Amino acid sequence: MDHFEQMLEKYAELVIKVGVNIQPGQVLLVQSPLETVDFTRQIVSKAYEAGAKYVQVDWDDEKVTRIRYEQAPEDSFAYYPKWQADMMEQLAEGGGAVLHIKVPDPELFRGIDSAKVSTAVKAAAVAREKYQAYVRSNKVSWSLIKAPTRAWANKVYADLPEEERVPAMWEAVFRMNRVDSGDPVEAWRDHIAELKKRQQYMNDKRYKSLHYRAPGTDLRVEMPEGHLWLGGGDLKEDGVYFVANMPTEEIYTMPLRTGVHGTVSSTLPLNLNGRLVEGIKLTFKDGKVTEYDAVSGREHLTSLLETDEGASYLGEMALVPHDSPISLMNRVFYNTGVDENASCHFALGSCYPVNIEGGTKLSKEELLAKGGNVSLTHVDFMIGSDQLDIDGELPDGTVEPVFRAGKQPFAVPTADSSRAAPALQPVPPQPRSM
Repeated sequence: MDHFEQMLEKYAELVIKVGVNIQPGQVLLVQSPLETVDFTRQIVSKAYEAGAKYVQVDWDDEKVTRIRYEQAPEDSFAYYPKWQADMMEQLAEGGGAVLHIKVPDPELFRGIDSAKVSTAVKAAAVAREKYQAYVRSNKVSWSLIKAPTRAWANKVYADLPEEERVPAMWEAVFRMNRVDSGDPVEAWRDHIAELKKRQQYMNDKRYKSLHYRAPGTDLRVEMPEGHLWLGGGDLKEDGVYFVANMPTEEIYTMPLRTGVHGTVSSTLPLNLNGRLVEGIKLTFKDGKVTEYDAVSGREHLTSLLETDEGASYLGEMALVPHDSPISLMNRVFYNTGVDENASCHFALGSCYPVNIEGGTKLSKEELLAKGGNVSLTHVDFMIGSDQLDIDGELPDGTVEPVFRAGKQPFAVPTADSSRAAPALQPVPPQPRSM
């Protein structure tokens, strides 16, 4: 076995043991691009080694997707198969897991009518609303991971000779996921423990608002009472720990739906379902976007904001130091799942109910009443840089620095053993901690 095959096997083992943390007897759905077939086969093998009962692979071909948008009749785009949504719901209700290799081509919909894409995205969101509620409430173990495709590599590594681009992308994916360490699973345990220390620090502080300042940004964001910072991974309802995004460098929480005031500017391009949006500028009043613009792709931003009422409110705020390992790679990856881990970011749309005490047991109406946002969509956009300062307001009104020049100006205290990262190997069911 050569070095690359060894790395591929280590990566597959990592996403099974750490990402979805497959349990004996569990069913796994893998959603995979055709180009990643060798890696996908490794994932299937590692899943069965971990005791999976059954592994289903759903293959995705972006050329087929493109053909639909070029040739399908107009009424195609408002259609989403109910049987597909039913399958996802049944998988979640049966305690299954979902592993999604998510690497959309940043140029996939170049020249395609944006209205077609927006209609299709909304139709899928409406059909999958119940399943997405399961995802956001941790009723299913899920993980979004990355693997190179030629289109993605060509965009990110356009400065290299064509034959070097995919290998360079694999090297980057291995590096950002710590696969190049001696023991990736142990490296992730240490990494999650560090994220948990940052999470606990912010939860102990109980800031009632954060004030962001940077070129083009002057934004005050309040947090609801009982908000919770999370990071690394979380517990599914049956007590199994999983990591939803690989890589991950963030800690994140829920903004108060009506408590966002001011202006914020993006610092990295946004790949919005295969459509690039750059130079985003949003103005908020009482939580809602009242003005917006973009240097390019403004029409795509418009369609996002028009998804539903909640799409014009924030659902997530995340802190990522500007010196994170991915930021230090000094490259734009045109993939939100990567770029958001190089930059502080916000998300327009739905909040995660896990970010407020007792949130997973709340109805939509109750979540709104607590200050959370509800929407069919959830789209992250990056706002971090080495010029970002953040101040935190404590419950007594004291203001203190949280970030300076894109970094935390404080040393996070060492976590005690009771706050260490949960076991990443399969663990027996236990009561949910919140």
